[in-house]
Amino acid sequence: MIVNTKAIVFSSLKYGEADLIVKCFTQSSGLKTYLLRNVLKTKKGKLKPSYFQVLTLLEIEASHKDKGTLEYLKEVKISYPYKSLHTQILKSSLAIFIAEILSNSINEEAEDKELFQYIEASLIWLDTNAAIANFHILFLLNLSMYLGFYPDTSTVSKKYFNLIEGNFQDYNDGKYCESGQAIVDLKRFFGIDFDVISRIKLTKNQRSDLLNLLLIYYQLHLHGFKKPKSLEVLNQIFQ
Repeated sequence: MIVNTKAIVFSSLKYGEADLIVKCFTQSSGLKTYLLRNVLKTKKGKLKPSYFQVLTLLEIEASHKDKGTLEYLKEVKISYPYKSLHTQILKSSLAIFIAEILSNSINEEAEDKELFQYIEASLIWLDTNAAIANFHILFLLNLSMYLGFYPDTSTVSKKYFNLIEGNFQDYNDGKYCESGQAIVDLKRFFGIDFDVISRIKLTKNQRSDLLNLLLIYYQLHLHGFKKPKSLEVLNQIFQ
């Protein structure tokens, strides 16, 4: 079946001497993996390696067999040309981190237009704004909504956050019940959008602790989720 759809590049891996295996999240069909033959060798082809940097926003024409095998791309063009995401060190480091998060979180070959639109809009915001130090915190928190485990904020005034249940309570009842500064900071991100994240002032340690809390939360709610390898680099960059 020939499909025309938007797509977001999650990863690309060199295969053999000249091929790429590219994992994309498509608007029409969810996660898809494509085999691009000779893309690293030929200079005259329609598919250029530069199209497949992580988180590139594409419009593609693809052949989907929908049998869980490698699919094939016929045509590709850039949907939104980034101005800074791949050229500024802070943003490119964030892009690698976000791509790892998405690769670890999304594995369904099914249409999810709302999730696609959230990721697309978030990446365009990241590309076009300068105050980005808290971007990954809010991105992760809001992403959990689309993945089905956004915290219950109906009792947000309570002291303890139960990471298993995803709610706030008055008492500590186990290993995954947290309180303290990270929980205070987490509450500051509920109900806001990216345009106001610069108003939340966090120290390096506060941001790192809050990010680690969110990653543990993801591990508890997503089977097989692993902390991104790029986490250490990210923590070093955001002072």
